[in-house]
Amino acid sequence: MIRLFKRTFFFSLSAAVLFSVCAPAFAQTSRERSTKKARAAAEQSAKAARVFDQIMGTREKSIPGDLLDRAEAVAVFPGVLKGGFILGARGGSGVISRRVSGGWSAPAFFDLAGGSIGLQIGASSTDFILLFMNEHAVESLLGDKFEIGAEGSAAAGPVGRSASASTDARLNAQILSYSRSKGAFAGLELKGVVIKPDNEDNLQVYGMTARDILTGANKIAMNKMPEGVRVFPLTLARYSKRR
Repeated sequence: MIRLFKRTFFFSLSAAVLFSVCAPAFAQTSRERSTKKARAAAEQSAKAARVFDQIMGTREKSIPGDLLDRAEAVAVFPGVLKGGFILGARGGSGVISRRVSGGWSAPAFFDLAGGSIGLQIGASSTDFILLFMNEHAVESLLGDKFEIGAEGSAAAGPVGRSASASTDARLNAQILSYSRSKGAFAGLELKGVVIKPDNEDNLQVYGMTARDILTGANKIAMNKMPEGVRVFPLTLARYSKRR
């Protein structure tokens, strides 16, 4: 009995010592992971804001203001990589903000992936901007994945401050797409692209999924957002803000 007690005591003591050593290390690792995620989220938001600001700041080549004012949500995927010969593939990540009272929501994090077959030579890094023109288009985003062309109609958006948006395709499109290519590339328009929430990042940064961020009743107020991600909704508000 005494021997059993000693073994039990020794085991308990060893477990306590091990916990006391490992717990601080685990907590530090968790904090480091959170810090890295917050830094990455801030960088992603800043890249998206910079792309949008540059495009809107280019005279006669920007997104028409009347279309932007009608958009329910805006997505920016900066630096999407695409390359190949005959078979092309693309992949990247970005942010999406939705209109809220007096401005734009906290940016939710999404991934973009897909491929297309056609005449494609070389590789490129391309910035994509997508305008989601109605609530149905936004809702479609929030499933496991959303494929442009299969689950939502898309049209190439017009550019220029005086561009006409009166064609049927543009009026009926759920999504208007824009791109800015940084490298030489010849290929098809944006088709077969899958957009899906990066809820690992969303949960790490906000403790919420993309659905809760973009459609939940408890929208994250600007002063409650992590400081690093505020740049994206603030940039959108500079160019379009409903009263």
